[in-house]
Amino acid sequence: MILRILNLVVIAALILAAAYVYRIKFDSTVQAERLAKIRSQVRHERDTIAALRAQWSELDNPARIEALAKRFLPLKPIAPTQFDKLDNLPDRAPDPVTPDGKDPIRAMIENADGPQAVTGSIPAAAPAAPAPEGTNQTPTPASPPDAATSESR
Repeated sequence: MILRILNLVVIAALILAAAYVYRIKFDSTVQAERLAKIRSQVRHERDTIAALRAQWSELDNPARIEALAKRFLPLKPIAPTQFDKLDNLPDRAPDPVTPDGKDPIRAMIENADGPQAVTGSIPAAAPAAPAPEGTNQTPTPASPPDAATSESR
């Protein structure tokens, strides 16, 4: 009787071991298929990256950019008269912060009311003419010249 119970226990152990081995084999097959799918996706992404790099190098070609610039940008060649000496630059604006001041922000606010330095690229604004009496119109400020026209001169 003990031998029969022992035989049944051994047979049950063999069946459980076979089921466990089958489960491991099935899981390894699933993992191998998953790995193959991931490798395929990586290969596809590498091909996509290579195609995008080729497209980028085509778009980044200097000859293409030069042709597009000539076609769409109204640029003119640089004239030698556009360069000037450093001596002709305006003086540097004074420092608004005093070195001995304890509150630099207050010093900046107090000195903000001072005259603004005019550079050579922006002409000084002309004083506005007074409006005739009896009209309730506000004077319009003088408009600065168009930057595009001043650069093309």
